[in-house]
Amino acid sequence: MKNQILRPLHSMAQIVLVFSFVFLTSSPLLSAKGNLTNPSAQVDEFHSVLLLVMKGADQLGVLGRYRAIEPVLTKVFHLKAMMQIASGTFWKKLSDEDQIKLLNTFTRLTIATYAAQFDGYSGQVFKTIGTKPGPQDTILVETQIVNADSSSVALTYVFRKIKGQWRILDVLLDTGISELARKRSEYRKALMTGGAEALLLMMNSKTSSLLIN
Repeated sequence: MKNQILRPLHSMAQIVLVFSFVFLTSSPLLSAKGNLTNPSAQVDEFHSVLLLVMKGADQLGVLGRYRAIEPVLTKVFHLKAMMQIASGTFWKKLSDEDQIKLLNTFTRLTIATYAAQFDGYSGQVFKTIGTKPGPQDTILVETQIVNADSSSVALTYVFRKIKGQWRILDVLLDTGISELARKRSEYRKALMTGGAEALLLMMNSKTSSLLIN
């Protein structure tokens, strides 16, 4: 199910341009050696790939969109740190095997979420507004998705420098809601009631539902 914040993106008639999967995956935008020292440039790169995916959505299908998004998303997001934060104090209590399983499953769910949400194009453009310092040594990159009717959806990316590289740790939606805070509440509840197995089951179920064409 698409996030309610992003639903306006799909309310207009779908006007999809044909982009083959070969073109998307061969694009230099997907290079794993991109600049991880400039948060704004990383957001622009991520948005460029999302726009291509939206324009070729029908040709790609949800699995094709997943494969096209995966390289850039796993580069600009620090998925391990996000999973650790979402798990809270439970993370250190988990076995190495469970940590790996949770990280891999969280990665698939995150990519699948974007593949399911960005499933069509009707004239939208991505606009980077600017950057500003955030709390706890973060940098906030403020952006908008501007629709053809000039309405817009605000997305703010929260970056933190980890081992010398700026990586995304959170996304603040139009309402100011933190995606990571929402996950933290949901994931800790699952870990408290059923441990790693309960969280794995929940995430795998969500991923499966998102990847149904």
